Amino acid sequence: MGRLAGMTKRALATKLRGKDAELVADADDADLLVVADAALLDDAGEVASSVTHAAGGRVELVRESKLWEYLGLVESSLYTPAMLAELLRLPLATIRRWQRRGLITPVREVHRLPYFDFREVAWARRLVKLMAAGEKPAIIEKKLMRLAQLVPDVERHMAQLNVIVEGREILLRQGDGLVDADGQMRIDFDAFDSVGEPETLAMPSGSPETAEMNEPPRFELVEMLSQANSLEDEGDLEAAVDVYHAVLACHGPTAEVCFQLAEALYRLGRVDAAAERYFVTIELDEEFVEARANLGCVLLEQRRLDLAVASFRGALDLHPQYPDVHYHLAQALDDLGEKDEAEEHWREFLALAPDSPWADEAEERLGSA
Repeated sequence: MGRLAGMTKRALATKLRGKDAELVADADDADLLVVADAALLDDAGEVASSVTHAAGGRVELVRESKLWEYLGLVESSLYTPAMLAELLRLPLATIRRWQRRGLITPVREVHRLPYFDFREVAWARRLVKLMAAGEKPAIIEKKLMRLAQLVPDVERHMAQLNVIVEGREILLRQGDGLVDADGQMRIDFDAFDSVGEPETLAMPSGSPETAEMNEPPRFELVEMLSQANSLEDEGDLEAAVDVYHAVLACHGPTAEVCFQLAEALYRLGRVDAAAERYFVTIELDEEFVEARANLGCVLLEQRRLDLAVASFRGALDLHPQYPDVHYHLAQALDDLGEKDEAEEHWREFLALAPDSPWADEAEERLGSA
């Protein structure tokens, strides 16, 4: 009942067939009645309860998010920033910007490493759809921020702010009407059309303009980091690097700033300088697991294989369930001719991230082992 936030009903039908289940039209034939999260604030919840009551309790009533758990699409499908970037074919910097601005939210973090679940992936796919329609990411973010301010202080996945994408327009459904990012009402012609539903999205709540750092010691530091982030978003990496250097000179080194500087240097192709900054990041915070993983990747690119393996193993000592590291370590061990140990890490990677965009490669490697 209602419009699903996680996927279209056609996509859901495909997923269900893979689980030996199917969508049925008549509640009398159903075992499970799913109420879309989008419908929880209107009358659908009451209607669904009456249906299950009329069925004598035989039909189980669940929320949409519970369905994703039943299908194994939430807890079993967690994505690191690198995996999400690969899945959506986006620069890693875009994923980090969306997280920084609150457009996507990790479900948990391990030693600073964020993980995103299936619902965040579904939301990110909608953002990509807007970009594919020709809208610039910065404009998308501004529109979403304005829309979020219309309904503040509401939990993100329960709020059911139905956002509709119409070409390059982003519209918020309120009651029987639509509101654009400027607060202007629009006529919802789709409300009178029983054929085909517009795609909807689960909106983030509140203002996504989150603080750029967890513990900014002074306003000046926050301002400088905001400037560096903006320059990165605009593609002026050289200027961003200069600002990061100025931050370090003015306020002293921190692991977070050194990590951001390392990533900017890498995007500029200054691999040696990036590696050095990743080393400094780890010296400042030895539990910064993503810095260890990125350092290993840079060393792998430099063909410093023994050091890369050491860096990856250090990351796994801190976080043994880090799928990206098992993947890259397996690559490095293969290159070193350590096939048996590489196979162990290919298998561990597949066990941890069976839905990863890199899973096919891992299966191919194992098939040739």
